[in-house]
Amino acid sequence: MSKALLRYIRLSPTKARLIAREIQGMNAELALATLEFTPNKAAKVIYKVIASAIANGSYDAENVFVKSCRVDAGPVLRRMTPKARGRGAPIRKPTSHIFVEIEENKTTKKSSKNKDK
Repeated sequence: MSKALLRYIRLSPTKARLIAREIQGMNAELALATLEFTPNKAAKVIYKVIASAIANGSYDAENVFVKSCRVDAGPVLRRMTPKARGRGAPIRKPTSHIFVEIEENKTTKKSSKNKDK
């Protein structure tokens, strides 16, 4: 099992969780192919984190699956924008922490004893 963690990425955790839920439990090769053609900023970021987790364990993409993909909320950057009559309105710029675990497929080979029957 190998892990990869990306912290303080300037991405909304709510939007990133939608993508993370889709790929949990998928084969890593299929997950990377799905993310590559998803038109979303979160998909591009999660693609890189999964590729990093595969490289960290020096695995081959077709032999592993995404055990968990978790998106946690990071600190929120707070800014102000001017409004009418000298007031200010808050702008929230959320950040995320993305954590991915991958694991090797456990393929059990059936014994050849029962093939004779």
